[in-house]
Amino acid sequence: MTLLTQIVIIFNGLIHFGFAVGEIFFTTCLLEELFGFSPEDAIKTAPIAKNAGIYNSFIAAGLFWSVFAKENAFELRLFFLICVAIAGIFGALTLPSKDPTQPRNIKTLFLQTLPATIAIVLVWIN
Repeated sequence: MTLLTQIVIIFNGLIHFGFAVGEIFFTTCLLEELFGFSPEDAIKTAPIAKNAGIYNSFIAAGLFWSVFAKENAFELRLFFLICVAIAGIFGALTLPSKDPTQPRNIKTLFLQTLPATIAIVLVWIN
């Protein structure tokens, strides 16, 4: 695996580690800021976001593990990166947008799916 591939996979892991920290520890302010939730709605949905944070921490751990794995590394990398890409597409289709002119939150395509897709291509060609 090339150094560039390692860096891109670690970058993807750091993105998901950041999501996990935000979702677990700064839930209500993130929901208000990123999605335009009212303070009341942010409090109501905070447990769901915290749960998503745990899942993002698993994805981050899997991506970090895949960089250093000695066996089945190719499969691990592809599995976790494909999970990230699918999660980004699903998020773009289902998460609300703070901008009323955009019905969906396409930021997740750029924050999750694009970096994961780049990493998938790098893993595949290496």
